[in-house]
Amino acid sequence: QVQLVESGGGLVQAGGSLRLSCTASGRTFSSYAMGWFRQAPGKQREFVVSISWSGSSTRYADSVKDRFTISRDSAKNTVYLQMNSLKPEDTAVYYCAASRQIQIIDITSVNYWGQGTQVTVSS
Repeated sequence: QVQLVESGGGLVQAGGSLRLSCTASGRTFSSYAMGWFRQAPGKQREFVVSISWSGSSTRYADSVKDRFTISRDSAKNTVYLQMNSLKPEDTAVYYCAASRQIQIIDITSVNYWGQGTQVTVSS
């Protein structure tokens, strides 16, 4: 069992930056692929970004490419999402995800979810 706890959400103006953190319980963090999904009101949860268990491979949704960066620190059991040049359309609840697979491809890859953290970008 893996428990994921997110932090770092908040309110920011368009063009600003935020960094989300997700800390995982357990001693097997390094064997899980990690990622972030988001869900805006009235919309389905969508893939944002993922990083493989080794950290050697990352995947980004086209909508966030070149603006968001995912990284992981196995010593701290933590994955980070650095979000720059934020846009109002980035407003959503952001969910941390963990997968026993090598990499997270889509929502079906996910085995564990965090509780979510709200990100609001004002125009």
